[in-house]
Amino acid sequence: MKKRILITGGLGYVGGRIVQSLLEKKEYQLFLTSLKQVLPDDSSWTTQCEIISLDLLDESRDLVSLCKGIDCVIHLAAINEVACAQNPALALKVNGLGSLRLLNAAIEAKVKRFIYFSTAHIYSAPLSGHLTEASLPRPRHPYAITHKVAEDFVLAAHDQKLIEGVVIRLSNSFGAPVFPTVDRWTLLLNELAKQAVTERKVTLKSMGVQYRDFITLTDVCGAVEHLIALSPKELGDGVFNLGGKSLRVIDAVTLLIQACESTLGFKPKLELPVSALPPKEEPGLNFDCNKLVTTGFVLERNFDLEMQMLLKFCDQHFGVAR
Repeated sequence: MKKRILITGGLGYVGGRIVQSLLEKKEYQLFLTSLKQVLPDDSSWTTQCEIISLDLLDESRDLVSLCKGIDCVIHLAAINEVACAQNPALALKVNGLGSLRLLNAAIEAKVKRFIYFSTAHIYSAPLSGHLTEASLPRPRHPYAITHKVAEDFVLAAHDQKLIEGVVIRLSNSFGAPVFPTVDRWTLLLNELAKQAVTERKVTLKSMGVQYRDFITLTDVCGAVEHLIALSPKELGDGVFNLGGKSLRVIDAVTLLIQACESTLGFKPKLELPVSALPPKEEPGLNFDCNKLVTTGFVLERNFDLEMQMLLKFCDQHFGVAR
C-alpha cells in the first residue's frame, strides 16, 4: 500500500522539487496544498497528485479532515524572508499560528509523522562557527524567529509522544525549481544564475569572502525521503541540521561561472564592488550535519550537476537567443 503524504506548499520552490522526486519512486500517494488557485501552464506532472487550495489562516477550514488518512505531513507552507521582514505580525500568524493549527489537526487525525521545514538561521545571522543541533538558537530575523516558534510546538508534541515530530534546519538551498514562476529568484545562487543567463554577468554586492553553507535541492529531496522512512528510534529528539558544504561566496560563484562556461558555452563577467581597502577576514562556518549522516543518509554534494541543471533551466525560461 502506498504511503499517503500531505505536502503543504507543494507547488513552491522546495516543495515542487520534493513532489517531483517522490513521484519518481512510485510508492507514495501525494496530496499537495497551495494558496494558488490556478496551476502553472507546465503542470502535467501534477495530474498524478491531488491538489488542494489551502490558507492556513482560514479558521473555517477543517484541517482535521484534510489530515485524515495521511501517514506523513511535510510542512513547507510559510511566508518567505522578504515578506516576513515587511510584516512580522503576519509572519507570526502564518509561520507560527498556522503551523500550530496544522500540527494540532495532524495529531487529532492520528497522522504518524510530521516533518517541519525550518531554517538554519534560527541559530543566528550571519551564521558562523561550529553549529550543531545542540547550539543555542539566537534568531534575529522575523523569518527565523517565527520558524523557531513553530519548531518548539513540533518538538514539544514529539517529546510528549503525540506525534513523530521532525524539524529540518535547512541551510542555503539552490537549484532549478519545477516552475519558472516560483518566487525564489532572490536566493543568491539562483539569482546569479538567472543574471548570468540574462545579462552575461554576475554582480556581487560584496567581495564574497563571507562563508555560507550551500546544499543542492537534489540532496534536500534525498533527505526528505530518508526522513520519511527513518525508524522512530532513529529520530532521537527530532532535530536535524540539513546542509551541504560551507564555501566562501566568491568560491561558490566561481563554480557557477565555470558551470556556465561548460554548460552554456559562455563565461559571464564577474563584477565586484570597487574598494580601496582589502576585504576583512570573515569567520568560518561548519554547519554540522553529522547527526543526520549517522542515521545512514548520504549527501551527494554534486554542486556541478545542480548548477548545470539550474543554468539550463534559466536559459530555457529566461535566456535570449544566442
